[in-house]
Amino acid sequence: MGNSSLGFAFLLLVLEVLFQPLLVFAKLELKNSSDTSPFPPNFLFGTASAAYQYEGAFLTDGKGLNNWDVFTHNSGIYSFAGLSNGDVAVDQYNRYLEYVDLMASLGLNSYQFSISWARILPKGIYGSINYAGIDHHNKLINALRFRVLSHFDIPDELEQRYGAWEDFKYYADICFKNFGDRVKYWVTFSEPNVFVIGAYHTRMFPPSRCSKPFRNCSAGDSEKEPFIAAHNIILAHAAAVKVYKTKYQKKQGGTIGLTVQIAWYEPLTNSTADKLATERAQSFITNWFLDPIVFGRYPKEMTDILGSTLPTFSRNNMDDLKLGVDFIGLNHYNTLYVGDCLYSSCEFSPGSTRTEGFIKQTNFKDGIPIGELRGNGVLRSHPPGMEKSVTYIKERYNNIPIIITENGY
Repeated sequence: MGNSSLGFAFLLLVLEVLFQPLLVFAKLELKNSSDTSPFPPNFLFGTASAAYQYEGAFLTDGKGLNNWDVFTHNSGIYSFAGLSNGDVAVDQYNRYLEYVDLMASLGLNSYQFSISWARILPKGIYGSINYAGIDHHNKLINALRFRVLSHFDIPDELEQRYGAWEDFKYYADICFKNFGDRVKYWVTFSEPNVFVIGAYHTRMFPPSRCSKPFRNCSAGDSEKEPFIAAHNIILAHAAAVKVYKTKYQKKQGGTIGLTVQIAWYEPLTNSTADKLATERAQSFITNWFLDPIVFGRYPKEMTDILGSTLPTFSRNNMDDLKLGVDFIGLNHYNTLYVGDCLYSSCEFSPGSTRTEGFIKQTNFKDGIPIGELRGNGVLRSHPPGMEKSVTYIKERYNNIPIIITENGY
């Protein structure tokens, strides 16, 4: 889930200069919102949420168990400070009309939310469609008209069988068919770059796989599995985009994209090595997903270091990837200083290993913090990082439209 999925206010701004799988953005037609908003009509201003963190009702109306239901009930990792599970959360499933009224009173005109895969397909492809889940989301969309398909949650049935992503196309097709007449902004995956690290490298997300020296898990390989999972998510994204663009887009008139989390990185010193390290940091986190989707290949900084550790794309894969994205969603929360660990020796720390890009990260330079410590006690505010992040993505990816899907602190 991560810091960027906690539902803080975000700006949705389409620039011409959204791990939930399948997020949806739909412009909200909230009553009276146009009267109270200080922004021009074409500026989208709203809030974001994730199904597992908001809905509750975890077994209501035929919903099946998802990977987070099982993980939070069994792992104990989040059993602190009252963060035991999302069985009730903020009860949005039952109280959504109250939240719509609150959004309207704040002058918001957009809302990003995820659709729980296990609420639509309790057993994935191995069971029937749960029409009670379809009905609920129809009611919510009719009240709102803006939404997201998935935020890190998948049916546990698929997780147990084989890892789930093979059936994402089927799930996406059902959502396009049932909701696409009103949803005009679709995001296939939200922050897959955060999800695969948490799930297959540091064990903080289900299925909680990892290996030493990073973490101690009963199963997993932190130096291989994140790249396999990322590759499959990229292919699942391409498959869903192909379904949308060939079956639905012309008739429904919507757009489809992918959301990544992007941190900004400043070199710790003016040395060439530290400047190269900042580019490796960006490639091993953000460009890892966007380069294949836009260019059909992994970033050079990754292939030079990882070689055969990275899976390869077949000719058919590359043909599907050519469909690309209509927009890129960016979640931005923090900026860090980055130093080099490729040409210089570093103590073991997050980022310092081969499969993380040989970098070291810090909030301080010459004893001075990069910004003010914010509410969560970890991230520091550095406003220039937002502008630099957007400019970087704009220039690297040929001015593909950008939506700032989350930012805060």
